[in-house]
Amino acid sequence: MAAGVVMAAGGPDDDSTGAAAAPSPAVASSTPPAPSVSVALPSNAPTALPSLLARPIIRPEQAFPETSLRLEDGSTYERVDLATTTDCARGMSPELASLIDQGEECSRLTAALFTDAERRSQVTVTVLSFRRAEDASRVFAMASMDPVTYQVVSLDPPPEAGLPTVPPGSAGVFQRLMTVRSVVFANGQWGDGAETGEEALTKETEGLLQYVNDKVVAYEEGKSGD
Repeated sequence: MAAGVVMAAGGPDDDSTGAAAAPSPAVASSTPPAPSVSVALPSNAPTALPSLLARPIIRPEQAFPETSLRLEDGSTYERVDLATTTDCARGMSPELASLIDQGEECSRLTAALFTDAERRSQVTVTVLSFRRAEDASRVFAMASMDPVTYQVVSLDPPPEAGLPTVPPGSAGVFQRLMTVRSVVFANGQWGDGAETGEEALTKETEGLLQYVNDKVVAYEEGKSGD
């Protein structure tokens, strides 16, 4: 599976839950159309792909089963918010929504917000799932080339979490991985909007991205027992 990273200033059926932010209509209406991107399955696609795609789309509780977790390096994190929707455009940039419109619609977007033991970082991990692998490939390709334009929305912490809202325009780490039929995004920022500590923030973001990606891969490849 491929991955990408950049540090930059960022900007069960239809059951939308959580506070997935929506782009304002004024911004969306002025967004130029996404460039046309043609994708096809690679010649070395696994022969089992049709049977893997026949599995149901991963559910929120399968992608994000724990509220507290410990990674292999010993770091610990708390999940402070979870949002899911089948109206995927609500949780992404207008440019990414326009790109998705070139293929079949997104089946489900599920996002979780994590913070570290010091409650300083805020990392949103988002699972964007499609019925067709080609549509996931299109999104992954463009998000890898321009991760700031083709990005998903970072969740704001709910009031009960006791965390600050990251100041608008703060720098962040944007990463992504592709699974069988999903693109897993991770947007990491410091809660105070600090632009220092990039190495530490990147490590946290990468760790959470890989942890969730492993859950999604195990499910989509039929290895999780669900």
